[in-house]
Amino acid sequence: MLGLGTMLAEAEPLEGGFALEITDDWLQGRTAYGGLTSAIALAAARGVSDDLAPLRSGQLSMIAPLAGRVEARAKVLRQGRNATWVAAELTGESGVGFTASFVFMRPVESVLSIDHYVLPEGVIPLADAPPVPMDQAPAFLRNHFEVRFAMPKALLGEADLCWWVRPRERDGLHSEVESVLCGDALPVAVWPLLSFRVPISSMQWHLNMLDSRAAADGWWLIRSTSQHAAHGGASEHIMQWSGDGTPAITGMQSVAVFG
Repeated sequence: MLGLGTMLAEAEPLEGGFALEITDDWLQGRTAYGGLTSAIALAAARGVSDDLAPLRSGQLSMIAPLAGRVEARAKVLRQGRNATWVAAELTGESGVGFTASFVFMRPVESVLSIDHYVLPEGVIPLADAPPVPMDQAPAFLRNHFEVRFAMPKALLGEADLCWWVRPRERDGLHSEVESVLCGDALPVAVWPLLSFRVPISSMQWHLNMLDSRAAADGWWLIRSTSQHAAHGGASEHIMQWSGDGTPAITGMQSVAVFG
């Protein structure tokens, strides 16, 4: 079993990108874990230039199942004075399975300084956080992540999950790639209400990168909530902090719930 850092280091170079093998230990059902494909697309996008600004935003579309040999390619759509738009695409045996649009932007002077993404009240310290049982967990979670419950059930609402998450292998990963890799690790927040017995699938994920720097120990705090679910779909809000409490990613997902 290879972590993402090793996969990227051993990837086959291609014009405009690279090819790698997504093995069964990275699957969620019949397709690769969405955080993995998102991180691979971001790695391809960062490869378009050695002087790319920090990631500011991404729109990620999980179009079709991806596993086995996957080719990742990226190209610059527009280069502005401060911002660069990059498109990335992952293809497998059946064609395009994933597309992404990223915006990279250099910091600029601003009079604004607003931060209302404080840590949730009642977060369980890592040393006291119990591990998440893995008996019903998908392959990618069992094999590639450490996960612990981060809040007591009594402080969580309906369709509300909060976990500590850390990749088992971190070597060689760009901080942005690592944060995105972890950002989709939680199940859809409505899944526990369905006894974890129905298939689910992320369709689109929009993320805004606030600060990609991981804490020294590599842990991320991630909270996933669903405010609306009906007609086979759920709208999901995902908030991510580094282990030291710095806001990292805020995002929204559209998720298919087949049950």
